[in-house]
Amino acid sequence: MAKVEVKQLLEAGVHFGHLTRKWNPNMAPYIYMERNGIHVINLYKTVAKMDEANEALGKIAASGRKILFVATKKQAKDIVAEKAANVNMPYITERWPGGMLTNFVTIRKAVKKMAMIDRMKKDGTFLTLSKKERLQVDRLRAKLEKNLGSISEMTRLPGALFIVDTMREHIAVKEAQKLNIPIFAMVDTNSDPRDVDYLIPSNDDASKSIDIIMTQVTNAVAEGLAERKSEKTAGEEAKKEKEAKKEAPKAEAEPTPENTETKAAPVVEKAPQPTVEAEPIKEEVKKEKAAPKKAETESDDLTKIEGVGPKAAEALANAGMGTYADLAKGDANKIKEVLTEASSRMAHLDTASWPKQAQMAADGKWDELKVWQDNAKGGVE
Repeated sequence: MAKVEVKQLLEAGVHFGHLTRKWNPNMAPYIYMERNGIHVINLYKTVAKMDEANEALGKIAASGRKILFVATKKQAKDIVAEKAANVNMPYITERWPGGMLTNFVTIRKAVKKMAMIDRMKKDGTFLTLSKKERLQVDRLRAKLEKNLGSISEMTRLPGALFIVDTMREHIAVKEAQKLNIPIFAMVDTNSDPRDVDYLIPSNDDASKSIDIIMTQVTNAVAEGLAERKSEKTAGEEAKKEKEAKKEAPKAEAEPTPENTETKAAPVVEKAPQPTVEAEPIKEEVKKEKAAPKKAETESDDLTKIEGVGPKAAEALANAGMGTYADLAKGDANKIKEVLTEASSRMAHLDTASWPKQAQMAADGKWDELKVWQDNAKGGVE
């Protein structure tokens, strides 16, 4: 990735801060001087901090986690939407939905409602509604698409947040802090840098400034994604090579038809009769030994329960609740204790409905479970 130069940042107006009377004293280390009542940002520190942030963002992207971009101010929303979409990352450019992170299960319910409306239009159910009902459903779909359409692909909490103007997006900052999600942000002279894990001191009001910073950030994310893709392909190739090497000696060891004909006679003559009877007995013993092991390792896909993510499923399996039947017998409070002990980030999960859903899954009532999940809000009927 080509490094941005100080001259480019200067031409884009990244150095312009706020009025001196509106400054935050914690931004003093990143301020170069004061000119005509306006603070000037030290661009050399901006470049250094940007390199640090880009390196961290590249690693997060390479790990496969999503980075949520947040910018609701008028001059930033279109730029952020375009740049984030280019690297296939989720973004929020309309009003920040309260509880977007801390109440993520409920937000996912709203996204699923959007998908349910789309299914209704495909299977013809939508046409059976009255004209007024169709109009209401269309309005609801448009509203959900506007607020949550950009995060429809985000099935779990993001690996990081990138925020333009932490003063304006203070709710997003608080939610990310509560869940220990790393925060990357463009921080102006009127903002508090202590709220951010990776700050980029810059002008967060001018569209040119936002554009140049977002270009550098998304380029770093794109590099991380490319690195992940190359590692994945290299891993697949290595796997194929290993399989080919394993198969090669087997092919060499296989006897030719000529060898089998010449060697078959003496083997039959020398082989004692009891060994032939012993072979099926040995196979039966092996099967008996293998059967209990298989039963021990069997477990159900708990992620089919609404609200249960991969990490929660792993924690439950480790605690001896790896099947639907075990989870159905469990108590909601006990399940919550297990999750909290495994990770403090899972303490906010609502486990009240999990035993009920698990019971339906254990009984094989998948249609009933699906209807319940579509109708329930936040895991509550």
